[in-house]
Amino acid sequence: MKLSLKQPSVLPGFGLTLGYTMVYLSLIVLLPLAALVLKTAQMTWSDFWSAATNPRVVDSYELTFIAALIGSLVNVFFGFAVAWSLVRYSFPLKRVFDAMVDLPFALPTAVSGIALTAIYSGKGWIGRFIPPSFPGAHPLLGGFAYTPIGVTIALAFIGLPFIVRTLQPAIADLDAETEEAAATLGADRWQIFRKIIVPTLLPSILTGFSLAFARALGEYGSVIFIAGTQPKTAITTLVIVQKLDQYDYAGAIAIATVMLVASFSMLFVINLLQWWSARRYRGLT
Repeated sequence: MKLSLKQPSVLPGFGLTLGYTMVYLSLIVLLPLAALVLKTAQMTWSDFWSAATNPRVVDSYELTFIAALIGSLVNVFFGFAVAWSLVRYSFPLKRVFDAMVDLPFALPTAVSGIALTAIYSGKGWIGRFIPPSFPGAHPLLGGFAYTPIGVTIALAFIGLPFIVRTLQPAIADLDAETEEAAATLGADRWQIFRKIIVPTLLPSILTGFSLAFARALGEYGSVIFIAGTQPKTAITTLVIVQKLDQYDYAGAIAIATVMLVASFSMLFVINLLQWWSARRYRGLT
């Protein structure tokens, strides 16, 4: 059987389009990542391990991944509710609320960070009502600024649009007749949600979660203002910037490589889950 890379298409120019795509992705994505890997390969294993496992760096890993995970999971719940409301219900100012979802995309990250700090700091609109004795609040200033909770709030803020915009078209494509048929057969709302809606939307939910999680791992501008520069709230991107300011390029490269490998591994696992959920849903239908 003759093997051919050319795929049938109604549009001409497959070879040119594929070639342009590969060159563009290589220049924009693969080449910078390859340069990072090559720079890392020039380090000795002991130097790499020492830079990547420094206690402060390990603390930044823990804070970054936990805060990104919690923020993304929170967005899955509230993002689903927002997307469902925007698609299934009609209410006053619906278009305004729909446009507000994109604000974290449109705002410069520094503006987002300053706004969050102004709201959640000890003297902010909300932070002033959170005393230092409140669990997770700043022990001296009150509020959630300069605390791990503040970091999580910032990461949830920038990740919400990924969940909502991913789920909206999937919810719009849901077959309402299937839900009505299940209701006529005696299924209650919880059964319809658990056995029909969730399996159908699970691939989209995982896609939105992975996008929000990946965005949170690399966020810097909106987090630095509300997190500060203290070691207990230093995210990994801040540690990398500090290494660069200190001209410790080897340390910055080592930390960046760890984040690259960890992010790629998690996205790979999430993509496998997406493939499995989509295949399982097709098998059920």
